[in-house]
Amino acid sequence: MQTETLTVQLAERSYPIHFSKVAESLKADVAALRAAGRSVRVISDARVLNAHPSYLAQAGFEDGEILSLPAGEPTKSIEFFSQALSYLAGAAANRDCALFAFGGGVIGDLSGYVAASYLRGIDFYQIPTSLLSMVDSSVGGKTGINLPEGKNLVGAFWQPKAVYIDTALLQTLSPREFAAGMAEVIKYGMLADLELFNDLVALDGLEANSPELPSVVRRCCAIKAQVVTDDEKETAASGGRALLNLGHTFAHAIENVAGYGQYLHGEAVGIGLSLATRLSVALEQIPASDITRADQVIRQFQLPIRLNAPLKLSDLMTAMQRDKKNRNGHLRFVTMTSIGTAVTTDGIDSALIEQIWREAGAA
Repeated sequence: MQTETLTVQLAERSYPIHFSKVAESLKADVAALRAAGRSVRVISDARVLNAHPSYLAQAGFEDGEILSLPAGEPTKSIEFFSQALSYLAGAAANRDCALFAFGGGVIGDLSGYVAASYLRGIDFYQIPTSLLSMVDSSVGGKTGINLPEGKNLVGAFWQPKAVYIDTALLQTLSPREFAAGMAEVIKYGMLADLELFNDLVALDGLEANSPELPSVVRRCCAIKAQVVTDDEKETAASGGRALLNLGHTFAHAIENVAGYGQYLHGEAVGIGLSLATRLSVALEQIPASDITRADQVIRQFQLPIRLNAPLKLSDLMTAMQRDKKNRNGHLRFVTMTSIGTAVTTDGIDSALIEQIWREAGAA
């Protein structure tokens, strides 16, 4: 029997990820905060609130404590960051306020940065409602917003106090959003867990009510928790937390150039994982046959491996120059020495990257 919680080990800032009896744990924690005389607030998006109209009420939140924002990647912006800060200030929230994020990666990233910034930092809790946020963005304390110039260029490391992963919330997720979350699951297999990758290959597919899903989500969280424990703020000279960005250098460029929202994050990551595999082959780190293996599993979970319309190559290369992993003005990529083992690789010739972009449909 798996334990009900997994702890992200960060000394005095350690926190639990709840996997079972989640609604009960959330309700108990909200009640404990109120009993201590603390105020609570929630940031969510309209789509999630509409899909789960009673979830927050059952956990003990009241309507007046909830800020509803538009769904979608454009919400992860300075405009809505400012709106959320004004919401807290307008409610006269002080330092003992606890802020809960109820939504997917956009809401979690935005709310976390709001919590990190308001009054120089208030407590923050994650209630992820998408597969992508459950397996990836809700754990680890990376918070932030996008700028027109690039994705996640503004933000802070701000760890949550707890994460509540209730896979029952996934029942209302659209097939496209569920598939987008699978991109991050595949990523974990490719960068750190060959067994997980092989298990995904063996699965005919995965859905919100699949019996295998909870253990898959937990395995991803365990990988993420370990990487975060070892390199919380991505300061390792090589490897470390940067490895979690396998495929993301390509993906973030796609999102930026296509316009935020044209591709779901996971759809861009699917393409990025395929391109990272091709790059690893071009660098002679893995055999060419691994391209077929990677593309097969990406497509198996209804994700793209190529651009669905040409994007301008020069724009993609410019967007890559703003990637946060870069060092000393040089592009830095996460590649694989085998499926299940990732490394950071520097000094890659830009002509090679351009060639790989062209293979994906860049013009």
